[in-house]
Amino acid sequence: MTIKMASPSEKLAQSLELLGRLQNENGIAIVHAADMSRTHKERLVKSGFLKEVIKGWYISKTPEEHDGDTTSWYTSFWNFASAYINSRFGENWCLSPEQSLLLHSGNKSVPTQLIVRSPKASNNKIDLIHGTSFFDIKLEIPKKENRIINDGIQLYSLEAALIAVNADFFRSNPVDARICLSMIKDSSQVLSLLLAGEHSVIAGRLAGAFRNIGKDKIADDIISTMKSADFIVREEDPFQRKVFNNFATRDVSPYTNRIKLMWENMRAVVIDNFPKSQGLPKDAKKYIELVDEHYSEDAYHSLSIEGYKVTQQLIKRVRHGDWNPSEIQADKDQKDAMAARGYYLAFEEVKNSIRKILKGENAGEIVGQDHGTWYRELFSPSVIAGILKPADLAGYRNAQVYIKGSKHTPPNFEAVRDAMPVLFELLQEESEASVRVVLGHFIFVYIHPYMDGNGRIGRFIMNAMLASGGYPWTIIPVEKRNEYMAALERASIDQDIVGFARFIATLVQ
Repeated sequence: MTIKMASPSEKLAQSLELLGRLQNENGIAIVHAADMSRTHKERLVKSGFLKEVIKGWYISKTPEEHDGDTTSWYTSFWNFASAYINSRFGENWCLSPEQSLLLHSGNKSVPTQLIVRSPKASNNKIDLIHGTSFFDIKLEIPKKENRIINDGIQLYSLEAALIAVNADFFRSNPVDARICLSMIKDSSQVLSLLLAGEHSVIAGRLAGAFRNIGKDKIADDIISTMKSADFIVREEDPFQRKVFNNFATRDVSPYTNRIKLMWENMRAVVIDNFPKSQGLPKDAKKYIELVDEHYSEDAYHSLSIEGYKVTQQLIKRVRHGDWNPSEIQADKDQKDAMAARGYYLAFEEVKNSIRKILKGENAGEIVGQDHGTWYRELFSPSVIAGILKPADLAGYRNAQVYIKGSKHTPPNFEAVRDAMPVLFELLQEESEASVRVVLGHFIFVYIHPYMDGNGRIGRFIMNAMLASGGYPWTIIPVEKRNEYMAALERASIDQDIVGFARFIATLVQ
């Protein structure tokens, strides 16, 4: 009897089946040496489906990802941290109070170094990939009732972390700190820990911090209760400046306050680094004609930034109706052609929105009403061709999304519903066109409300807001893609909007 040997492709398929069983709902697999045989691991590493992070630990990736690409690592980081640290310390660990507060506030940016506390630690730095690391510190951790588990990550509870961090955290991370303070609903949440630990200095700091965001009752309760227990408390505001008036402090998603705080902190910087608006253009018809003249160049650069291989010839075919996926099989199969057709349809709708803005209608209100139409037109050719399902045009995403190569993790899909109305309210209320231009684009892509198309819609918003200030339609060249993405990354991770404001300003002629 002849025994048929499995082919290399059949062997790889077997290994991929095993990898598939280890993946979670996000398609991420964290693989420990004990999870599969050496043969399977070596086969998957060689074929580009696994990447080693540290000895004996792997993450899943795609074969197309080159060695310097950070996407799979940043996407997998928190899952990897949970699996690896739990395997070492069981339940007897937690992150630092500072990192705990960042995660409580919804900030899941990938840190350069993650600080882990555990009585079992060895004060050891574990070097990971792409310049990241874990550092485990041998320290006692809060009692179990003062810790929580968030997606497999052990954290200080919100109250315990606010007490454990030093004053520097409030100055270096004011947005995150204020969001965490806003989540405290009653003074009793922190008072029990302050009293038990006899934390008179910390009580004064927290009282000042709560008063800074308008929670005077909690501040007063902390001071009076500590004094009643015979502690001397001196109130001190740990922030460098007061918060703005419309900061929400009750029953609000942390993302609502995050968007408002970013806007408040960044608007003056944008105004200082962007040319002054000249007001609405006097000749609306001429303005639209100039916008139309930019279509081919804009489509080429905007689609190319997203990685589509688009030619001027393809754009010309789309514009003149020579693209027909129902009859021409090559067009039906060509993703790039569908992207170009969708861009043309969306561009036409953006022009309609700009016409309303040029008539004096509120730009933020118009974009809030119309951006869903832009999105549907952007992807309708893919639905017609059968590549996407009609349900994919429904609207905002219903799953987590990641940005290729970015340490910034966009808000979860539930938070998108809280954040987007706030963005459009701020656009409606903003008096400075330059702020609408820069922050309209940045915060939209920071939220990343769609599974795809966020960059294109963000640039459409930017140009609609440029029109509201009389600035010309502006193209971000694909040749400047790296500079563009780096400026967005600094704004997202470091809350530094200067580079992005200056980058857009240099392109506006």
